Amino acid sequence: MRQPTIRQVATVFGGAGFIGRYVVQRLAARGWVVRIAGRDPARARFLQTQGMVGQIVPLAADLGDEGQLARAIAGADLVVNLVGILAERASGDFQRVQAEGAGRVARLAAAGGVERLVHVSAIGADAQSPSRYGRSKAEGETAVRAAFPQATILRPSIVFGPEDQFFNRFAGLARMLPVMPVIAGNTRFQPVYVGDVADAVIAAASREDAAGKTYELAGPRVLSFRELLRFILDTTGHRRPLVDLPEALVKLQVALGRYLPNPPLTEDQLLMLQRDNVAAPDAPGLAELGIQAKSVEAVVPGYLSRFRPGGGRRPVTAA
Repeated sequence: MRQPTIRQVATVFGGAGFIGRYVVQRLAARGWVVRIAGRDPARARFLQTQGMVGQIVPLAADLGDEGQLARAIAGADLVVNLVGILAERASGDFQRVQAEGAGRVARLAAAGGVERLVHVSAIGADAQSPSRYGRSKAEGETAVRAAFPQATILRPSIVFGPEDQFFNRFAGLARMLPVMPVIAGNTRFQPVYVGDVADAVIAAASREDAAGKTYELAGPRVLSFRELLRFILDTTGHRRPLVDLPEALVKLQVALGRYLPNPPLTEDQLLMLQRDNVAAPDAPGLAELGIQAKSVEAVVPGYLSRFRPGGGRRPVTAA
């Protein structure tokens, strides 16, 4: 792909989200005109300061509305799809968003003559997964490949960064609870820094050798869930015992959570927690994209400092 100029256009679906803001920042810095496509354009307005006047444009585009999608894609040189959900608000959301929506974006990108498509999936994508999340991610990848064979698919492990919902969430619990509850403590993860994921998107959009390939994005260390919780406790300075929750209690919590608007743990998330989330040994990853992975230890303490006793500093968005 040629070096972008101000006239080149990138449409980023999910650009206002956790990973998206880093992708938009990097595209704008490289001179792209960036359309941030999503159901609520107002959520993306804070990103307009990352570029020149008129360079970053929020657009309304619902994954279920082909007309809106086609307008958001029209004239784009690059399309990046970052849309994904961890829990369903209504039955069938995984299928609608991560399978059908992903395929629809790819099909319309191909029909619109888009040069490059980068689709961000997840390491948990697996047609045989016990979770609907994992199966819908795999179905989305299949649909993307069928519609746009030269698409680059990126599969990150759990993503960390100043705005993440993992380290921040459990650090908050460590500050409030007398013990740290543990579910599926032996499940292994390979956390990857959000800035590295965004750099991978840029590399996938610009490297000719990345077209048509799938990359698994993971950090330099594999850690169990229990080890991650211990790291959070040590980093925030809270002395809390790690307590394994009985399976019956976890299932009761999941059952009761069905009646809450925002349950702390769903049945599908419990199924995902019971499977390792690490890169396959033979899968190309960040190194093949020319990126040196940052470790949890190098980044996370900086934004969890506000959870330390007496801490009050607000987290700062990293580059």
